[in-house]
Amino acid sequence: MLAVAQEQTSFENVSYRQLAMEDMDFAPDSFDVVLSSLAFHYTPNFQEVCEQVFKSLSAKGSFVFSVEHPVFTAEGRQDWLYDEAGKPELWPVDHYFTEGKRQANFLGSQVTKYHRTLTTYLNTLLTVGFTLEAVVEPQPEPRLLAEVPGMADELRRPMMLLVKAVKAV
Repeated sequence: MLAVAQEQTSFENVSYRQLAMEDMDFAPDSFDVVLSSLAFHYTPNFQEVCEQVFKSLSAKGSFVFSVEHPVFTAEGRQDWLYDEAGKPELWPVDHYFTEGKRQANFLGSQVTKYHRTLTTYLNTLLTVGFTLEAVVEPQPEPRLLAEVPGMADELRRPMMLLVKAVKAV
């Protein structure tokens, strides 16, 4: 993915690096925007990552990220409970307030994820010094509900959480 991105980038001020998010250590005020898509539920060190992002952002810089929603990660298996006919019956939410490691099946592989409550995600940002600007629990577009089999079940529980925070000055 990095090779393709480099091939498709013609800007001299854009560079790519491969490193663990916990190992980032950019100079203060390096970025105006930091984006992260569906990554923070894979780190045990969310607060440390947020502290590094805060440090690296310029004044009034934006931090926009998505994670799997805490309702989605709470129980661990990340799968419906099915009725006798094989239809999704219930989404299990269990041990919501017990944060920490969860084992899940993702695209046929066992992966380790870290469950956090909504309170932890949002209060960590506030503690680090961010101001919350937006919190979204996205829903499928109405046209997809009729076009994609099973999509209507996505209205039964939130799957994702999107957050925009700004570096307070």
